Amino acid sequence: MQHPAPTALPPLRGRVQQEAPLAPLTWFRTGGPAELLVRPADVDDLLLLLRDRPRGLPLTVIGAASNLLLRDGGVRGIVVKLARGFSDIAVDGEGIVAGAAALDATVAEHAAAAGLAGLEFLCGIPGAIGGAVAMNAGAYGAEVKDVLDWAEVATPQGLLRLSAEELGFTYRHASLPQDGVVVRARLRAQPGEATAIAARMNAIRAAREESQPVRARTGGSTFKNPDGHKAWALIDAAGCRGLRHGDAQVSEKHCNFLLNLGTASAADLEGLGEAVRARVAAQSGVTLEWEIRRIGEQAA
Repeated sequence: MQHPAPTALPPLRGRVQQEAPLAPLTWFRTGGPAELLVRPADVDDLLLLLRDRPRGLPLTVIGAASNLLLRDGGVRGIVVKLARGFSDIAVDGEGIVAGAAALDATVAEHAAAAGLAGLEFLCGIPGAIGGAVAMNAGAYGAEVKDVLDWAEVATPQGLLRLSAEELGFTYRHASLPQDGVVVRARLRAQPGEATAIAARMNAIRAAREESQPVRARTGGSTFKNPDGHKAWALIDAAGCRGLRHGDAQVSEKHCNFLLNLGTASAADLEGLGEAVRARVAAQSGVTLEWEIRRIGEQAA
């Protein structure tokens, strides 16, 4: 395969790497390299990349990679990783403006420190704000769509500011423009009582610690909850709790989490997920949909 040269890209100020290992960036710690990994310096750098990149090169954006399965053959084309330059968090009246690379939990902590309530649920969501907007992340009774005022989205045509309504949020999905990359968002909050906010965040953290394998190599919730069902309960009823495929395992603590016990390949994890889907369909007639984003090529 002919690899694209960094010289094919516009003159970026950020870092560009060829054949860059991506596994260390993902929570599963597995998967192949990126042909080109680009870390734009800032929004202007990203806009230049989106506008002037060679059209033949596919573009993939990754954030905190907490809900991502990266296949073993790696990712063709350009992988964009937003990092420094996209992680600012500022209190804005009765809200928070956060960069796409700001971690959800850090945003919740900033809101709490400012005496702002309503964003506590973010401390229970692994990942960063860009991904949270792009997939309408939710937990503990709230979703991003409930608190989003606007998101700024970089596109090949320029920077757009879109309202929650314009983003067309549905369950675990936002309708972003073609090749659009979330770079910043304003989240609504309201004045609250510091001890009540802290208590709510402590309760969320404790519930998460008790019910989820938070210290494991995992990709978070594997499957979406089907209408009228909980994915974990369907998986449990199909006898999949603790099921193993090599070093890939269905968590015994929370059946909707897959674990990499050490040396699992992405193919092991995806194969285990498909085995779970087949067992659930056979047992309950319900077809589970992946919530984890799966990208890249299978190994040759």
